[in-house]
Amino acid sequence: MKGLIILLAVALAASAACAAVTPAGIFTDNAVLQRGMPIPVWGTADDGEKVTVQIADQTASTTAKDGKWMVRLAPMQAGGPYKMTISGSSTVELANILVGEVWICSGQSNMQFALNRASNGAEAAAAANDRSLRLYTVPMKTSYEPLTDVAGKWDVCSPEVAAEFTAVGYFFGRDLRKALGVPVGLIDSSWGGTFAEAWTSPEGFKALPDYASWIAEQNAAKANGPNHPCVLFDAMINPLVPYAMRGAIWYQGEANAGKALKYRTLFPNMIKSWRDAWGEGEFPFLFVQLAPFMEIKAEPQESAWAELREAQLLTTKTCPNTGMAVITDVGNPKDIHPKDKEPVGARLAIAARKLAYGENIVFAGPVYKGMKVSGNSITLYFANVGGGLVAKGGDLTGFTIAGEDHKFVNATAKIVSGNKVVVSSPVVAKPVAVRYGWADCPVVNLWNKEDLPASPFRTDDFPMVTAKN
Repeated sequence: MKGLIILLAVALAASAACAAVTPAGIFTDNAVLQRGMPIPVWGTADDGEKVTVQIADQTASTTAKDGKWMVRLAPMQAGGPYKMTISGSSTVELANILVGEVWICSGQSNMQFALNRASNGAEAAAAANDRSLRLYTVPMKTSYEPLTDVAGKWDVCSPEVAAEFTAVGYFFGRDLRKALGVPVGLIDSSWGGTFAEAWTSPEGFKALPDYASWIAEQNAAKANGPNHPCVLFDAMINPLVPYAMRGAIWYQGEANAGKALKYRTLFPNMIKSWRDAWGEGEFPFLFVQLAPFMEIKAEPQESAWAELREAQLLTTKTCPNTGMAVITDVGNPKDIHPKDKEPVGARLAIAARKLAYGENIVFAGPVYKGMKVSGNSITLYFANVGGGLVAKGGDLTGFTIAGEDHKFVNATAKIVSGNKVVVSSPVVAKPVAVRYGWADCPVVNLWNKEDLPASPFRTDDFPMVTAKN
């Protein structure tokens, strides 16, 4: 009897020593897999263990090495639900898997902002019964080393789940579902009050030598909190790599407004660092321009927030396959978290329909492209005019003009021939530059007939207030 007990103990110990085959934490019941591209599936197992993944009519096998395994399934068409079986020394079955469109939703507090806090959030959440919309929230976590796993789960969209999910992400996904008619999966990885530096990969900073000494100091100190280089990429983005997805939406910049000049290079490099990590090429990266915030000023002034908006606008021109949602109409002078999130998600979805899915639509509002001085006025020319320029709600507002002294004054602006704007002021005889919406909290109304607002801009390159930061 004693010998039998010993044998049983040995057998149990040997069984415990065998690590169960485990998929990465991004693979759970109710997941959405990206259609139309190879699908990596990965996890952990004992070295040398054969692991087999089966879904629909596909079976793929590999052998675990250094405790890790990965297979790549062939591209699949939208559909489901399917069961995914992952087998080795043990078997894991994942149920209710769909194939469709996958997007990452990231940034700081205005992305994290929950649907139940939005201006029409209660009604939107109550209607959020869509079994083909799936939602995943990455837990907030930091790390000074790249993590490879995440502890979350996919949920079927319901009023209860949607209410706690990112409002911008939900409205974006809801509109994509309507436009595409296929399953949509959204992965929310956001953290309020965070810098873009925290969301940039270590590889991304190699192209930014000005940050080297700061990064070395930060890595040596290893302070707690999210606002340190790479700690959110390492903990909240890297564990998602290389999950197949279509693209990312991003709402951030408030925390970086004081360093807008640096954001001109930081932000495009952050985007590139994500693209390099995934290795899927220049996937669509869509972002939100900062909303109006702080006191409305009657007279023209310099503005760090205007400079950050400009950095975001420049990113659409220097970084391929990017799009920007302009939200000059939904800000709040007294609240850095404007509650009207539905137009934000809607405009991101419009950009996705063009950039990710190739629809022949106007996907952005008017964007300044050139000017011509004629006597005491300046004529402005725009891209994304669409069906024509519109002064929404009355005469054009938000334009200022400067002469050779570089002092801006409020100006009169008029739409000419449906696609140009002529700007002037009786106190500026020889104008050299025009600005539009150049303020912390701009009051502006230039749109196109497709109902999309123009981005704030300036025609000059005068010194920036954030250049010293």
